Amino acid sequence: EAPESVRPRPVEAVLAAEFVRKASALGTSFDHLPDRAAIPLAVKRYLDTHGLPPALALQPAPALAALDWTGIDTHDTVAPDQRAALGLALWGIAETGSLVIHSGADAPILLSFLPLHHIVVLEERSLLPHLEDYAARMAGQPQPRNGILNTGPSGTTDIEGSYVRGAHGPGFLHVLMIGG
Repeated sequence: EAPESVRPRPVEAVLAAEFVRKASALGTSFDHLPDRAAIPLAVKRYLDTHGLPPALALQPAPALAALDWTGIDTHDTVAPDQRAALGLALWGIAETGSLVIHSGADAPILLSFLPLHHIVVLEERSLLPHLEDYAARMAGQPQPRNGILNTGPSGTTDIEGSYVRGAHGPGFLHVLMIGG
């Protein structure tokens, strides 16, 4: 009856700081950008830092396609051996450090599962405090065909007790946080 009485209290006073704290603890890395125009340069820097070629699968969303990708080979299909991909998150959930991604005509869901390096754009204004806030946002809205909560890079110790990165999805998750 009183959901606020059972919700965990954030450690950080600022929602974005709480999201970064939770997600970083799970192995997610971050860049903070002033606006979307800074995305291509941040992506190039990330690819260079990880020794990756200047190429990636790009979510075919108008907001991303409109950016200047000079120097980076982009394509809108994702291959099973995709090294890097860039997509958009609808929301971030500060309580868990999770990203919310829905499939759609301009959002192929495999973009979130196939690449070794998944780079995700998240608007700071799209942060939600708790998981229930996401459910409330979806109430009365058309339901997506696929919706995922991506909480950190994929890893497992199921294989002989050794940590394996990327066993069930991207081994690296990098968030480009826009705004602030």
